[in-house]
Amino acid sequence: MGLFGKTKEKDPKEMVREWRSSLRKEQRVIDRQIRSIQNEENKVKRSLRDAAKKGDNDVCRILAKELVQSRKAVSKLYASKAQMNSVMMSMQTQLSTIRMTGSLQKSTEVMRSMNSLMRVPEIQETMRELSQEMMKAGIMEEMMEDTFESVEEEGLDEAADVEVEKILFEVTNGILGKASETPTQLPEAEEGPAAAAAVGGESSDEEEEMQKRLEALRS
Repeated sequence: MGLFGKTKEKDPKEMVREWRSSLRKEQRVIDRQIRSIQNEENKVKRSLRDAAKKGDNDVCRILAKELVQSRKAVSKLYASKAQMNSVMMSMQTQLSTIRMTGSLQKSTEVMRSMNSLMRVPEIQETMRELSQEMMKAGIMEEMMEDTFESVEEEGLDEAADVEVEKILFEVTNGILGKASETPTQLPEAEEGPAAAAAVGGESSDEEEEMQKRLEALRS
C-alpha cells in the first residue's frame, strides 16, 4: 500500500509475467476440453459402426453430422491455443521493450488475438479480465468489432455435407459415404486399443445412450 491507502502500481515486468502465466493455465483448460471432445468422438464412432452394420443409414448420417460438429469444435480450440501462443510471444517482446524503454507498448496483434479469444466459452471470463488489464496498461485499446464470423458461416451447409460423406467413408471403411479427394485437415481423435476392441461388440448401455442422443438431435 502507498500513501493515503493507495495501492502501488504493479511493475510492468511483473504484469507481463502474470499474463503469460494465466495464458499457460488457460491453455491447459483448452487441452482438457479437447481430450473430452475426442473421447466422445470415439463413442460416437463405435455407435456409427454399429448402425452401419445394421444398415441404418439415417442414424449413420446423424452420427456423422455429430462428428463434424465435434471436429469443428476441436479445430477452433486448436486455433485458440495458437492465438494464445502468439500473445505469449508478444508478451516476451514486451519484456524486451520494457528493458529498453521502461514502459509497455501498444500492440494491434495482441488486441486482435484477445478479441478473438474472448469468444471461446471455455476461457471467456479469464480472457475478458486479461483484456481489461491490458487496456489499463496501455497495450490495447477498446475492443474492435470483428465481422469475420458472419462471413465464415456462408457456405457452411455445403461444406458440412462434404465432410459428412468423408467421415462416413472413413469410419465405415468405405461401406458408406465418399472418399476424400484431399486428406481432412481437422484434428482427429486417437483411438486406443480399448476403443478398437470395442468396435466389434455391442453394448446395451451404448445403444441406449445412442438412442437418447438421436432423440435429442431429432427434436
